[in-house]
Amino acid sequence: MSLSRRNVLAIIGGGTIVAAVGGVNVFTSTRTPEKALAPWSQAGDYEEPRRFALSYAILVPNPHNRQPWQVDLDTPDTVILYRDKALDLPHTDPYSRQLTIGLGCFLEQMRIAASVRGYAVDLVPFPEGEEGPVAIATFSQDASIKPDPLFKNILDRHSCKEPFADTPVAPDTAAPLTALADVILQPARVAAIRELTWKAHTIETYTPRTMKESVDLMRMGKTEINAMPDGIDLGGPFLESLMAVGVVNRESLLDENSSAFQQGIDMYREMLNNTHAYVVVTTPNNSRESQLEAGRRWVRLNLTTTKQGLSLHPVSQALQEYPEMAELYAQVHKMLAPAGHTVQMLGRLGYGPEVSISPRWSLEAKIIQS
Repeated sequence: MSLSRRNVLAIIGGGTIVAAVGGVNVFTSTRTPEKALAPWSQAGDYEEPRRFALSYAILVPNPHNRQPWQVDLDTPDTVILYRDKALDLPHTDPYSRQLTIGLGCFLEQMRIAASVRGYAVDLVPFPEGEEGPVAIATFSQDASIKPDPLFKNILDRHSCKEPFADTPVAPDTAAPLTALADVILQPARVAAIRELTWKAHTIETYTPRTMKESVDLMRMGKTEINAMPDGIDLGGPFLESLMAVGVVNRESLLDENSSAFQQGIDMYREMLNNTHAYVVVTTPNNSRESQLEAGRRWVRLNLTTTKQGLSLHPVSQALQEYPEMAELYAQVHKMLAPAGHTVQMLGRLGYGPEVSISPRWSLEAKIIQS
């Protein structure tokens, strides 16, 4: 089984909010990476409102689970958010567009959590341009603030990396999603997108440098997952038994002729083929501010799908901006975006098993020390 994973939040100035993981049916009790999973149960264990909100913000989805956020808490009532550029993805995300979207998810989930404590959060994106902070967030108590109803879905949210059930998504069930994304249910359009996402996956997989970027970030087994609770985790009794005998390792996952490589292809094909609906997030342009806004919409979309009993899984390989993907990038924009607009996120939508886990670093590890 594959586990999704998240980091702990780094706070400038000191302190730690431990990152967490939630889900079911993941490891046998002896193979559970308890250290990596601890933050899910510890979210909210902070009286100070910024740390309370940040302990939930670190649970958001983000590319390759890099968790690139760092925060400065030195200014009272303020969170200054930075992107840790040491965690960039130069091959699959060369312009850091996807990482910026992940930071938008972070900011929105922080805002959602702050509302539960009666705090409004005013966001100023890129106050010093692209080379400075990603955003400055100012917290203020506001008696008119109501708890965001999506807060109660945060700990249940997951990205389902399994085949969906063969049950179609009913238009009435999908209706609450349409304020956040285009929802595609028509069989002919779904089939066209399904074919495109498969082509995009094969390009990423058979391009050595993009595949290696993912394999280098895989955390294989309990020991690695606990030691490095970021990246792409591989664990569970079956996979760990294959690791123990050398069938699954980084070398075999990069070898196109190995059984491990071919089984990975087969698993992803099965997953994509069991998709009967998609969601698309577009923006009028591709500015950094638009990327943050796309992230804010994406995490609200993910929480809303959870509320509706649906599962969501990003399949955004065709949106990646490297030369081998250029043809499909043009196709997906022609297919899904108005002229001049940018497709920021593409996701599978359906009914899936609750199997995703998200290890993370502790919050305090992400606080920038003054």
